[in-house]
Amino acid sequence: MIEIDALTKIYGETRAVDAVSMTVETSSITAIVGTSGSGKTTLLRMVNRLVEPSSGEVRINGERTADMAPYKLRRRIGYAIQGHGLFPHHSVGRNIGAVPRLLGWSKKDIRARVDELLELFGMEPDAFRDRFPHELSGGQQQRVGVARALASRPDLMLMDEPFGALDPIIRARAQEDLRRIQRQLGSTIMLVTHDMDEAIRLGDRVAVMDGGKLVQYAPPEEIVSRPASDFVAEMVGDNERPIRLLALIPVADAMEEGNAEGPAVAATASLRDALAMGLWSARDALPVERDGEVVGRVTMDAIRARAERPE
Repeated sequence: MIEIDALTKIYGETRAVDAVSMTVETSSITAIVGTSGSGKTTLLRMVNRLVEPSSGEVRINGERTADMAPYKLRRRIGYAIQGHGLFPHHSVGRNIGAVPRLLGWSKKDIRARVDELLELFGMEPDAFRDRFPHELSGGQQQRVGVARALASRPDLMLMDEPFGALDPIIRARAQEDLRRIQRQLGSTIMLVTHDMDEAIRLGDRVAVMDGGKLVQYAPPEEIVSRPASDFVAEMVGDNERPIRLLALIPVADAMEEGNAEGPAVAATASLRDALAMGLWSARDALPVERDGEVVGRVTMDAIRARAERPE
């Protein structure tokens, strides 16, 4: 568990981060969102002491980070940034194994961990272990960057705009990869983004920052349906609000008995995905499947009705 207590950073006359307090629960993703200059990246970097706070403190599982040597702290915390930051002259395997090597892991254990993570990210170890970053696509480079951050099984992973340089299709895939792997590993993640869609899609809780202050910290459903200020409402956007609500609701919640024609949508998919599928194929209803079996249907009318109800 990460406890941030009245954390403040002052540069001259500017309060880049102003007395921010929040608790990040174990095995959760907290998305920190805000406009440029809102203090979100400075807040993140104070957690691993790449930036030293002016006042306040951070505690990891009750232990003050100020009492730890910065280099030891950072070896406990994974860090992934926009553009991946891979070492260009090191192979994929050597990039992923960088922190375990610093921690004194054996070559055998490092090799096993590298291969485990490559498989987790859908990259065949024998095909990718010995490649170099320039031989990878942008999406593959980003996966390796995240794998490197996870390599030492850190208590916490910090991610600063990790998918910002990717095109929309690869970015969506990378987000899905991160969510899937976080659930498998039970990782605790703090992720900075300027994209409210990304924050809502990934976050178990969303922290909205403005002018260095934390203006709302809540589950994504509450951020969308009950914004705490005009700024948060503007970040959500009136026109996008119904679609963002649908992205938070699984198809199973709107499923009904009955049949429908054509390809099925998964019960675990979002109503936003189902709406897109229905509009694309010009169908009024979609069959819903669970574990390969059709268990009901979801109608376009039911989806539209849910978009109109903020609860």
